[in-house]
Amino acid sequence: MRRAEAVALGLLQGPAELLPISSSAHVGLALDHLGMEGADRKEFEVALHAGTAAALALLDRRPLRWGLLIAATAPPALAGLAFERPIEERLGTPRSIALGLMVGSLAMIAADRTPPRRRESDAADGLWLGLAQVCALMPGVSRSGATRAAARLRGFDRDAAAELSREVALPVLAGAAALKGARLIARRPDRETVARLALGAAAAALSTGAAMRLHDTALKRWAAYRAALAVVIVWQDRGR
Repeated sequence: MRRAEAVALGLLQGPAELLPISSSAHVGLALDHLGMEGADRKEFEVALHAGTAAALALLDRRPLRWGLLIAATAPPALAGLAFERPIEERLGTPRSIALGLMVGSLAMIAADRTPPRRRESDAADGLWLGLAQVCALMPGVSRSGATRAAARLRGFDRDAAAELSREVALPVLAGAAALKGARLIARRPDRETVARLALGAAAAALSTGAAMRLHDTALKRWAAYRAALAVVIVWQDRGR
């Protein structure tokens, strides 16, 4: 990977992570196109997640609500530790990502029909958001899309759902970056690799900060984009 490619992927990471469009369907497929596999790919994914987590930690200054965060983080953390290897070995193909995009789109459309009736969230909402993040372990589903859909089903309006999605993102992203980052340190990457990782992380932090300012729209519009992307992915995969 060239340094310019690392920066480009970092700039893609922020909106792909925070908007309900799936970072695995965008950044992941871009890494496939570049031919990145194995440890090199994992290293770069760590850098991107670390950049996003750093931006959220620095720019999202709301008070930490520990009950909500613990309830939303425990399910995906446990599921990720238990099923990390099967997910990496069996999922993540273009067609499985396309399936995740379509399934997530249907859930988003259904959830967005729920009338808004609530303003305050609690630990019970955190558990639902945590279960949604477990579903998002399947590439293509989208952590943001799943948590926004869960929040809408719980009766929150679109803006509140987007805020809740961002609020519960930090522990999951930081935890994943810390776990895989320890493995990265153990590998002792060379200086050029570290430079590319640093550039990718910095670009991811910048794009995440910019994505936090984007105006949220109806989930059905994001769902339509995801469905179109899924069709393109399957079409391209058929031609290989």
